[in-house]
Amino acid sequence: MLAIVLLLALPFCTAESASSYAGSTVVDSYPPPGATNTAVNTYFPDASQVGYAGPTATGAEPAAIVTAVPFSKVEGVYPLSRPNSADGADTTFNVTRHWGNLSPMYSVDSFGLPDASPVIPEGCGINAVHLLMRHGARYPGAGEPGSSQFASAIHDAASQEGFNATGDLEFLATWTYNLGEGELTPFGRQSMFSNGVAFRYRYGELLNAFTDLPVFRTTSEDRMVDSILNFAAGFFGVRTYQTDYHQEIIIEANGFNNTLAPFEVCPNANSQDVGNFGDGQASEWANIYLQNARRRLQPMVQGLNLTIPLLIDMQALCAFETVALGYSKFCDLFTDEEWEGYDYFVDLVNEDFWYSSGPGNPTAAAQGLGYVQELVSRLTHTPITVWNSSTNSTLDSSNITFPLNQPIYVDFSHDVVLASVATALNFTSLAASGPLPTDHIPPHRSYRSSQIAPFSGQLVTQVLSCPASEEPTHIRFLLNDGVVPLTGIHGCTEDSNGLCALPGFISGMHERIGQIDFAHDCFTNYTMPDPDNIIDGRYPS
Repeated sequence: MLAIVLLLALPFCTAESASSYAGSTVVDSYPPPGATNTAVNTYFPDASQVGYAGPTATGAEPAAIVTAVPFSKVEGVYPLSRPNSADGADTTFNVTRHWGNLSPMYSVDSFGLPDASPVIPEGCGINAVHLLMRHGARYPGAGEPGSSQFASAIHDAASQEGFNATGDLEFLATWTYNLGEGELTPFGRQSMFSNGVAFRYRYGELLNAFTDLPVFRTTSEDRMVDSILNFAAGFFGVRTYQTDYHQEIIIEANGFNNTLAPFEVCPNANSQDVGNFGDGQASEWANIYLQNARRRLQPMVQGLNLTIPLLIDMQALCAFETVALGYSKFCDLFTDEEWEGYDYFVDLVNEDFWYSSGPGNPTAAAQGLGYVQELVSRLTHTPITVWNSSTNSTLDSSNITFPLNQPIYVDFSHDVVLASVATALNFTSLAASGPLPTDHIPPHRSYRSSQIAPFSGQLVTQVLSCPASEEPTHIRFLLNDGVVPLTGIHGCTEDSNGLCALPGFISGMHERIGQIDFAHDCFTNYTMPDPDNIIDGRYPS
């Protein structure tokens, strides 16, 4: 590509002198300008015009979630190169699982039910499934750690006299910023397609119960639309997916009610004092866990002050470059311990987790409320009649855009929404070790953002018949394949398989919905409690 030719034409730079382009942004564009696909019908006919398709008999729909033993786990990150840490000798340490919400999804072993499997318990049948899924791996958003502000710092430093990078940081002298903004990476698209295929294998048999086409929902952001389209292509097949289901795209913008982007109608969720409360908590922790890295790496670069925020940028760039480019030199700059520190840093902060959209923030349950109301509406086949959250009365009042009789529901959303929905559902096992301290990582912590809302993270609700019959009798939840205990929900008792009798769950959810005050938690002018001992995502009464 043109960008590569330009770089090769530049003079080689030693560690003593940085190139003039260090830290600059590289942008490539495909397809080439002027290239079109107008000749397709004449020279490149499609399969329907060519014919000769051969045998095309369709087989039975799979139902691996009922029959598969052992269960197939998500473990690898192919085709990405799995990065090493600075302690590279320990090959058992998986850096990709310590990136918080930037980690690619992997199957979680347990959230407190070590003997439970995602496979339907023996004697039960599957009646319906609800999928709430995060988009695939993306480029960084504007202003977040790992975005172009780090490149600007490098470029500014390299433009001045005295900049010098040696040792493990020598690559900074010729490093360029090659990331886009916001949209899916190729790995993100691939993971969405693969997840669509996997969902068909697990729950495809439920398609036989449809009397009309499914309605899948997402938001209007580019990466959200691309995610669900790639998922649908994997689930239905590239040739037919555009006609096999209805695609509902809900506007994601300030002031538009949308349960898949509830932060747009919850002002307190976006305020510095409340919504971004976790920023200050995480800064305290970053000043602790990155001190050794700063002492080790600073002597390798002159003319640039490696501040704690820049080191956080470098750790985020490891994740973003890996999922975008397949490999990053930033990864092996940090030790196993420092990657564990970064993982915990994300648990605390980044507008996403414990102190911002998780159990420790008073707007979290309010943000997840709308989806919980929709879930109960679908489970009971009862239309929503009270509009006191982020639910969209126009869309949710229609049985066309919000059907209540589907065996499969698919909704695409964001990491913060997975976190807030888990809080609204009162998954107390996730909050068992909270509140999270800011001066150390608690042993055996129950709240890990990499296990709750990674790239392609998914919350699956299984509606079951136990013992198998036509009527649904039980419900259970899988969060990234880990079965979630439901003992925090009144009406649900302890069960080794995570099962809860459906009437008890519905009763408990009505109670939980009544406890959450959306208007107060999202709109009232209040200050965060000090200390913040909130563990259920609601402002203390």
